Amino acid sequence: MNHMISKTILKECCKEGFNEDKLYLAYKLFFGTLSSDSRLRIINLLREGKKNVSEIMSKLGMDQTSVSHDLARLKRCGFVEVSIDGKFRYYQINKLTIDPLMNIIEKHMAEHCIPLLRFMEEIKYEK
Repeated sequence: MNHMISKTILKECCKEGFNEDKLYLAYKLFFGTLSSDSRLRIINLLREGKKNVSEIMSKLGMDQTSVSHDLARLKRCGFVEVSIDGKFRYYQINKLTIDPLMNIIEKHMAEHCIPLLRFMEEIKYEK
């Protein structure tokens, strides 16, 4: 057993009938959800407050199909929650887990990743 993985997540994985190898598929689902520019844009937009599909389309300049597909993935993976008000569905960030996580990610990026952008630009121009 890998001792770097918390016993809580391993227990949950086993409870669902999966072994540790399958746990890494869950990691891939999670981080894969974050690896899409459009999904990250939607996440950051929803950090400002709840929005419906039309508002997301308008603010991000995306088509309805793309927004709907991205929202479906975000909803399935628990990144966003949906509420219905009349004929509209409103999406909001998962305030319990994803909003605080995005704050931690941004703090890490400011310290470690943003400085790498300059390095990457310099390498690009040296070629």
